[in-house]
Amino acid sequence: MLKTAVIGVGYLGRFHAQKYAALAESELVGVVDVDSVQGQKVADEIGVPLFNDFHEVLDLVDAVSIVVPTVHHFETAKAFMEKGVHVLLEKPFAANIEEAEELEQLSRDKNLRLQIGHLERFNPVFTEFQELIDRPKYIENIR
Repeated sequence: MLKTAVIGVGYLGRFHAQKYAALAESELVGVVDVDSVQGQKVADEIGVPLFNDFHEVLDLVDAVSIVVPTVHHFETAKAFMEKGVHVLLEKPFAANIEEAEELEQLSRDKNLRLQIGHLERFNPVFTEFQELIDRPKYIENIR
């Protein structure tokens, strides 16, 4: 059983937490958010503890999703990876190329999985677009 946590449970992070909680291979040990109101809402919804500082779960997990603002990606991912924790990091990868390269090298040195959350390519809508890509007239994305 893989012990997991989600760091940052705003809009996207909530989905990460739901997915980990639903996986038979995952034990979601908790969610982390500096916004205690939003964090508690997600923690209560899923039935896991809320932590307000990611340092509290560093030694409790095997893998994490990091879904925080980009300016915090590097320090957060590096802290977990230095502890031997696998990381799924939401896009964008890092604030600059130097940080990205350092995280990539750390993942190689520690033999860790570092995955970047570019998951829209698996959205069924994009499969449909592949048939139209050679003859597009107009494509618009509204969220």
